[in-house]
Amino acid sequence: MQLSQENPDFNYVLRGVSPAGVLVNQETLASSFLLTPHVLVPDWRPTAADQLTPEDMQAALALDPVLVLLGTGPRQRFPSAAVMASLLTRGIGLEVMDNAAAARTFNVLATEGRRVVAAFLLPG
Repeated sequence: MQLSQENPDFNYVLRGVSPAGVLVNQETLASSFLLTPHVLVPDWRPTAADQLTPEDMQAALALDPVLVLLGTGPRQRFPSAAVMASLLTRGIGLEVMDNAAAARTFNVLATEGRRVVAAFLLPG
């Protein structure tokens, strides 16, 4: 799937999702990462939803989101209740979806000026 929306004032734009990884600007990232329109945190530790811990979400919280979009690979997979609670108890929204849906949703919300963090789980 190729995305083509332009956001010229952003440092980072999601441009596509494929089996090889996620295309950010002109680079395909093949390992898990966190993203805002202005910050890229590469090499995020977890590679699958069942590996996520509440501690992993601290890196996303440090980016001061209102909403975290969790892309869980080619299929939607929910993390543990403890992981979800680590955000929800702080008033931070969490939406869990496959990577393609997370990329599309991130671009829309970022363009609207929302404080969104995309957290992509990739096998690396």
